[in-house]
Amino acid sequence: MDDEGTRGARGTNADRVPGPAVPPPPAEAPRVPPPGSGHRPPADPSSGHTTPAHRPPAPTSAWTHSPTPPTPPGPPPARPAAPPPPVEQPSAGAPALDAWLRTPRPPQAPGIWRYGFTPRPPEQGDGVSDRSLLVGALIALLSALLLWSLWRNGYLPYRLVPLKLFTPGEWWNPGTRGGPRTIEGVRALAVYEALLFGLLVYGCGRLGNFSELFRRHVVSRGQPFLAVATAVAAGLTLLLVWNGTLPVAAPVLVLVAAVGGGEIYQSQAVANTVYAVIAAAVLYPFARLGRWRELIAARRGRGTGTPAPADDPAPATATSADRWPELRAAGWTDAAETLTAEVRTGRMNDVDVARLRHAWAQATRSPDRLAPLAEAVLRTGGAAAPHPSGDRDLPRRTARHDVLTGQVRIGRCAEDPHNPYARRTTGLALDPTLLGTSLLAVGPPGSGKSDRLVRPVVEALGLRALAGQAAVLAVGGAGAPLGPDDAFDVVVRVGNPASAHDLDLYGGTTDPDEAAAVLAEGLVGDVGSLDSRRAATVLAQLLGPYRAAHGHFPSVPELRELLDGTPAALTALRTALEATGQHAMLRELDARARQAGGAGDPAPVLADRVALLDRPAFAGFFATGPDARPFALRSLGQYPLRVRVDLPERGHAEASRLLTRLLLAQFTAITAARTDTTLFAGLVLDDATHAVTAETVRGIRRLRSVNAGAVLTLRTVDDVPEALHTPLLGAVGCTAAFSGITTWDGKRFAEAWGKEWVETREVAQHTVFADQPFTRALHALRKLVTGKAVTTDAVTVRQVEKERWSASELAYAVPAGHAVIRLATVQGEHAPPLLVELGG
Repeated sequence: MDDEGTRGARGTNADRVPGPAVPPPPAEAPRVPPPGSGHRPPADPSSGHTTPAHRPPAPTSAWTHSPTPPTPPGPPPARPAAPPPPVEQPSAGAPALDAWLRTPRPPQAPGIWRYGFTPRPPEQGDGVSDRSLLVGALIALLSALLLWSLWRNGYLPYRLVPLKLFTPGEWWNPGTRGGPRTIEGVRALAVYEALLFGLLVYGCGRLGNFSELFRRHVVSRGQPFLAVATAVAAGLTLLLVWNGTLPVAAPVLVLVAAVGGGEIYQSQAVANTVYAVIAAAVLYPFARLGRWRELIAARRGRGTGTPAPADDPAPATATSADRWPELRAAGWTDAAETLTAEVRTGRMNDVDVARLRHAWAQATRSPDRLAPLAEAVLRTGGAAAPHPSGDRDLPRRTARHDVLTGQVRIGRCAEDPHNPYARRTTGLALDPTLLGTSLLAVGPPGSGKSDRLVRPVVEALGLRALAGQAAVLAVGGAGAPLGPDDAFDVVVRVGNPASAHDLDLYGGTTDPDEAAAVLAEGLVGDVGSLDSRRAATVLAQLLGPYRAAHGHFPSVPELRELLDGTPAALTALRTALEATGQHAMLRELDARARQAGGAGDPAPVLADRVALLDRPAFAGFFATGPDARPFALRSLGQYPLRVRVDLPERGHAEASRLLTRLLLAQFTAITAARTDTTLFAGLVLDDATHAVTAETVRGIRRLRSVNAGAVLTLRTVDDVPEALHTPLLGAVGCTAAFSGITTWDGKRFAEAWGKEWVETREVAQHTVFADQPFTRALHALRKLVTGKAVTTDAVTVRQVEKERWSASELAYAVPAGHAVIRLATVQGEHAPPLLVELGG
């Protein structure tokens, strides 16, 4: 356990995730070959692939089938003689782990990339064109100048009537146009004109939409143009104020004299103060509009070499995520300080944080586990609570991951009218709450299903497995881009003699009836004319007696002989049962003998399917018995394993489809039967052609209730029996239609996604017939000039129900490298089908 801190993470993408953990300096620096020196870890001859030096062999007692119950995989044994592997340092620009932890992840709608999410600004309606905006502002300005000129020159009648109603009559000359007669009337008229001028400026600004004009042509250019433009406008305004063109200074002086008395201006200091206040009041609005204060602060910060306050990161507080507040709240301050130091010094990565947070959450449910976990943290720091493999990261990542939320970003929502405005240009991500409803992806070869969807999902589940929160089974053909060998704990290469693990056809179960049901689904589940329940009965009649006689299930050659009804095999089995006194199993064998050869007996069909696996290429691969150690899929529901199964699709296509169907049936049966559902179990089938049956569709529908999910990819929906098209699309919550699908597939997706209410506008043009001679002459002249008759538009707006995506749009309007994805969560939330730029 002392060497746990020496296992560093490798190969993280520096500009997307925090850099890999740096191991603590050992007491004696081991000799580590530098990167690029040609050093390679020793190869395991039994596996046929290179194994990293720091990875111990997989604990076979937990991950392979054996008669005894599996034991939990313990920590890897210490190897003090072996040097730690070289650690790849993060490249420049990698975000610090503490900043990564403090980045907000607000809850969002299904599928939105939450890491550092910033919502889009509200949608702007159809704005006024620049030409209309300028013309409107000019007309409003000219109208205001004309109105003010008429006012100043006395051409507006009754202009002083409102003022005379509230002032003494001796202040004014007689008549409606009579002006002020006393000094008091002159002062009242100055204040009255200032009020009317303010109302005129306000009305002109609103009618001319000067605020929009200012935002569009001045604010949009940014600094320093904004500050210079407002400074020029402020200087011109101040000049017009002091020369009396704008009625601002005189009314203020009158009001001050009325309040403080006329003798107040005998003091030069008071007069200067009043003039300074007037100038400040005139300049203040321009300073706010021009953001002079921000510009000055930025200039000062640049001059002193310090960044602006807006660029400073938020200071860490006692409750920030990088200081482990959950440990501090529980009283484990020493452990929290240790992990905080690990974060600040770069000895941890994002997987370590997610793993330790999950381990702490699990330990809080059992208080007796808190002290050992805290002690391990104090001793090994970020390497505490390790994954059974000892890995702390994947060898390399091809997608952006946020391990805290379990999201993997697969693309960006396109700027397309089909997408809601709020979702356009936002990142699209998948997480276990979405994968728990299962995902079906359909697209032709080369559309990007494997590289841009399957590979990122496998990576995300592998990272969660390293954090102790998930188990993943990836199934594909040999050479499928599912990840390198050292990214998995178990790699099963079916038909490859160099494979370190075999495959258990019975899934690790000891119940003959359960083994028979799953095996029958894998063997003949795609045969529509054969009932899989009858096939399961036939298999149970043979598997039960064989296991009772030998203690294990038959191998592939033995099972084939039993299904063929070979007399020697049946006689030997009967003799073994009679010797052990298994009378109940003898009755099962007698029942099989009576039904053999009858009409509709499924045994010949089962024997033909088993013969696909009884080939020289698979000799000894599906062995059973005490000496065989095949990988049992049942362990996938108990431990956070990363398993990859390579199928021989090129040379044995039918056998590969049979095994894919069998693995899918085993996965749905095993996950549905497990009692502990804390681990998310994920199955990824890179090619599910002819693997979906009626029973597996029902099993997929049950996965969301047991914290499990499946990802299935198809070249076309026709790879599934026609009777299962609708049930399959209804069983999965997430669907993806890649570019290049046919209109027949598009029709099925369009029907599954439903319709929505949209507003349509219909414009009908009607010719205008004039009755008057002069109007007819104008229309004739207009038609002669434009070449078109004079028409009028009749607009009809209606609410209609329309398909979200039509079959033709899915077949022809989805660009290459894009897919239309519909998402739903296990809680019932859903998102509309979105056009996604994969990898964007």
